[in-house]
Amino acid sequence: MPTNKPKSRAVTTTRRPTYGAATRLARLVHGLLDRPYGWSFDAIQDELGISERTLMRYLAACRVGLVDARGTPILEATTRGSRRYLRLRPAARAQDSTAYEALLLYFALTVFQFLEGTVIKDGVEGLWERLRRSLPAAQQRRLADFDRKFYSVPFGPKDYREFDDVLDRVIRALVFQKGLKVDYKGLLGEGRVHRFDPYTLAMYRGGLYLIGRSHLLRRIIWLAIERIRGVETLDEVFEYPKGYSPQKYTEGIFGIVDGPETEVEIQLLSPETVTYLSSRRIHPTQEFRIRRDGTTVLRMKVRGTAELAFWILGLGPWARVLKPRQLRDEVAGMLRRAARLYS
Repeated sequence: MPTNKPKSRAVTTTRRPTYGAATRLARLVHGLLDRPYGWSFDAIQDELGISERTLMRYLAACRVGLVDARGTPILEATTRGSRRYLRLRPAARAQDSTAYEALLLYFALTVFQFLEGTVIKDGVEGLWERLRRSLPAAQQRRLADFDRKFYSVPFGPKDYREFDDVLDRVIRALVFQKGLKVDYKGLLGEGRVHRFDPYTLAMYRGGLYLIGRSHLLRRIIWLAIERIRGVETLDEVFEYPKGYSPQKYTEGIFGIVDGPETEVEIQLLSPETVTYLSSRRIHPTQEFRIRRDGTTVLRMKVRGTAELAFWILGLGPWARVLKPRQLRDEVAGMLRRAARLYS
């Protein structure tokens, strides 16, 4: 009898990990059902309390044991940026994921709230309503009160209710690649008429901007929609340039005003400012470096500093321009003029 007790304990200890692994695998699969666009490896490891090595072992087992009728694994690994995700293959996703996808679409569409009263907002709402009605009744019930559960708070949005006709003509010209004749008012009120090939309708900080080629200036420019005084659709169809992309055109610009490439260094003088800024993608080239005195320097290589100067002013006494000297002097001059208003 004494010799049997150790054997009993040995059997017990070998079964517990198997049971735990099965439970974790079940939680993994159920978690993926609720996440049709994937579950990050880091989040899975944290949720299940396992190592990356164990997760990879689970994944290898699932690829063998969890297959569809054709023998294809129903799980797949993918990447977004530098992070790895696990997800169900599209054909294996549960029908309930349709409601989840509708949820994501609705939340994405909330960014158009500032376009109330325009053809864009009406079109978006119509798209959402058609999608909602196409879902089964059970899934429609899950979408109840979405307008209160998901909401976007725009900051200082522009009002486009009086520009519905302009937006309609611009959108149609973009779709059918028609040229435009645009009567445009500059910042100082000066007027110009452009023959214009529209390439992109861009949204930036609660405003809409049309990017395209001006035949008058013979280059690609930005036009603010609210400064278009009149627009006509031309009969001519232009060829959309193969080498153009809005990402490449705007890459490196701080804001929407282009300019020469400039290396910028800004000293951040409070931990709160560092925390606030480092959690955001201010610019693709941003880099935060801690100095010996404990402050942090934000480094960027930007194309144009016109809007950057105003952004720095918004940081108040918690930021100081180190370079370039021209930007430093410009910000200092604006601060002195502002201070005189309160003296």
